[in-house]
Amino acid sequence: MHKIKLFIVASLLFSSALFSTELNWLNDYDAALKQAQKEKKMVYLFIGADVCRWCERFKDMTLSKKHVIKRLNQEYVLLYMSRDRHKIPSKFTTQGVPRHYFLKSDGTIIYEDRGSREVDGFLSLLEEVSLKKE
Repeated sequence: MHKIKLFIVASLLFSSALFSTELNWLNDYDAALKQAQKEKKMVYLFIGADVCRWCERFKDMTLSKKHVIKRLNQEYVLLYMSRDRHKIPSKFTTQGVPRHYFLKSDGTIIYEDRGSREVDGFLSLLEEVSLKKE
C-alpha cells in the first residue's frame, strides 16, 4: 500500500513538472524596465482587471498555450497590471481591457492594442510588433 501511494505522489510530481511551463509576470513597471534592460528584451505589458471576462478568456484561450508561452518568455519581460490593484503609469490607458502594450526597455511604447485574441490573432500581433521594433 505504501508503494502505491509513493508511486501516485511521484507520478503527480512528475506530471506537474512536465506541464509547468508558465508565464512569469512581474507587477511592477520600474522593475520590468530594469529587467528588460538587463536582459536586452522588450516589455509586454498586459493590462487587465480583477473582474474581466475578456481578460480571463484571453488568458485561458491564448496565454495558456505552450508555444505562446515559449515565445513570450523568449522575447519579452512580462508585466501584468490590474487596473484594480496596481499603480499603472498615467501614459497607459486602463479603460477597455484587456490592453496590450509593447515597450522598449526605456518605456517607449512601440505598439498598443486591445481586446481578447485567439492564438493565431495574438501570434499575428506579435509579428506586427516585431516589424515595428526593427
